[in-house]
Amino acid sequence: MPSAASTGSTPSVITVFLIMIQQATVPTDRSDPLLRAAPAVFVLLWSTGWIVAGLAARHADPLTFLSIRFAIAAGGLGLFALAVSAPWPRGAHAVHAVISGVLLHGLYLGSVWWAVKHGVPAVMSGLLAAVQPILTALLAPSLLGERITRRQALGIAAGFVGVALVLGPRLAATPWEALGPVVGPLLVNVLGMVSVTFGTFYQKRFIPTGDLRTVTVLQYVGAVLTTLPAAWLIEDMRMDWNLESSLVMAWSVVAISFGAIGLLLMLIRRGAVSRAAALIYLVPPTVAVQGYLMFGETLGMVQLVGVAVTVAGVALTTRR
Repeated sequence: MPSAASTGSTPSVITVFLIMIQQATVPTDRSDPLLRAAPAVFVLLWSTGWIVAGLAARHADPLTFLSIRFAIAAGGLGLFALAVSAPWPRGAHAVHAVISGVLLHGLYLGSVWWAVKHGVPAVMSGLLAAVQPILTALLAPSLLGERITRRQALGIAAGFVGVALVLGPRLAATPWEALGPVVGPLLVNVLGMVSVTFGTFYQKRFIPTGDLRTVTVLQYVGAVLTTLPAAWLIEDMRMDWNLESSLVMAWSVVAISFGAIGLLLMLIRRGAVSRAAALIYLVPPTVAVQGYLMFGETLGMVQLVGVAVTVAGVALTTRR
């Protein structure tokens, strides 16, 4: 049941939160309706991945589930690309697309899902994910020559503080002695965070052009080449097909692999990687709101303040 801090006022708080996300993520170029809506829609879709991971764990080993998801996404999007005669990357461009898929999808999601499955608390994984925008901002000047302004640096710092406030109550409830046995999985989770950071830079540097539909197909090929051998080596490759697992798989493919990933790639291509990465800050607050709506999880005052600070930080970072 919702806590006293959230009872009664929570629906209006959620409405305000959604409006804040929309306002915080509006890009400078407002002439393109799709580009204008893309950041907010990306956050809402991407944040469902946390819930999907938990539901999928009931029915499948993590790397096995991801391998099937990536294969379906590659096949479905590939057939669509062929049907509309979309141009395919060739030569080095095709190789770059596959490598970016290894980094952005295979190593990142594979590492995070495996780590959570093997004992890393989801709240700890979320806090590690929040380090990505900081790492991106630190590396962007040297790797891509992107200039980080003082306002953007302040926004990145505020975003991290906000995420810490949102996750703080759950993090405080996690017994630290329980983390000892999961040091290895924690390091794997860190590998995933580093992988997606460099994958974002790689995407911006080596795939600045090309049809995103066919580029994405090759990225999912790279993801399958990463997760499938790992699943075969270290898992039982369990996948129990039933109504729930089928719906979870369908949402994973359509909403996340097609929708959220497509929007992320478009945002990376159309803007600075530091601004695109800052959107990750909005995921934990959005998950907290989704948890309240779907599972009755509490939203305390500290978390609500954290939501506001996070959104303000993203607004500072993403606006020019």
